[in-house]
Parts: sequence; structure tokens; C-alpha cells
Amino acid sequence: MHCPFCRHPDSRVVDSRTTDDGTSIRRRRQCPDCSRRFTTVETCSLMVVKRSGVTEPFSRTKVINGVRKACQGRPVTEDALAQLGQRVEEAVRATGSAELTTHDVGLAILGPLQELDLVAYLRFASVYRAFDSLDDFEAAIAELREAPRGPAVDDEDPDMGRRQDDRGSGGTAQVPVPANAAD
Repeated sequence: MHCPFCRHPDSRVVDSRTTDDGTSIRRRRQCPDCSRRFTTVETCSLMVVKRSGVTEPFSRTKVINGVRKACQGRPVTEDALAQLGQRVEEAVRATGSAELTTHDVGLAILGPLQELDLVAYLRFASVYRAFDSLDDFEAAIAELREAPRGPAVDDEDPDMGRRQDDRGSGGTAQVPVPANAAD
């Protein structure tokens, strides 16, 4: 590492720390020639190979912008998009590969996007899975309908009473009473 002040070709590491998100290392360095200190940040490079064959660094911002288009008109917040971008970056880095295709990145987006918003997922999937007809959309919708969902209130405990809607209908929630409860 060249000193940014005197251009000396060497420097000594004084302190090293990982950043808060753990994706890079911050190093405090000192030049042996002019004794001035400076900071460097090291990150592991992840390259994306585009369809044209051009290689460029992975960009979380590009992921978020692509998903934002699929989420237009949907109730998705910017914070949710930022979290999705972070999850996608963590997933592609976890593959251990230094180079990925744009298609691989698109497929890594599908899982977190499905959890975020189903309509946006279908919009995005139609591009990355190259839907050609309505049959492709119908198959994807059928797949989503067959996917397991979280348990309903009635399925959790058969002894629990059913919860009725109490918003304007005058209904109440049934609550089980222990057998030894005093009258």
C-alpha cells in the first residue's frame, strides 16, 4: 500500500478492526518514511458476470433497485428493501464463489422476495424464470398456493377454543379455563 502523502511504497499496520456489518476490515496504517497515518478499508470482492460477458462488482444497490421495480404499487417499505438487499448479498457471498452470473443473483432474490410480497415475487419471477405464457403464471401461482403456511390458531392446540372476529360483530374469543379454577 503506497502512502497517500509521500507515495512511499510500504506502510505498517497499526490497528485492524472489522466493520459493524462484518463485511470489511478497517486498517489504520503508518508510513515508515513520513510517519503519517491513514486508513484503508479491505473488502472481499464479489464479481457478477453479465449476459454480455462483462464482469462488474456486485452491487446491493442494483439488487434493491431491481426489486423496487417489482414492488411498485405494493406496500413494501424502503427498510424492507434494504433488508432484502442485505439478505441477498449474504446469500451470494455464502456460496463461496468469487464470480456469479446475473441469473444466479436473480434466483437468490426470489426466496427473500417471496417472503416479502407475493405479487412482487410473481412479477420478478416472470423475468428470471422467463415466463412465456399464462400457463407459466398459473403454474407459479399453483406452486405458491401449495406452499406450506404457518399453522392457523385452530391447528396449534385442539383444546383451544376458536377465536371469533370481534371487530364489530360482537363476537368474543373463547379462552380455556383450567379444571381446578375456583368458581
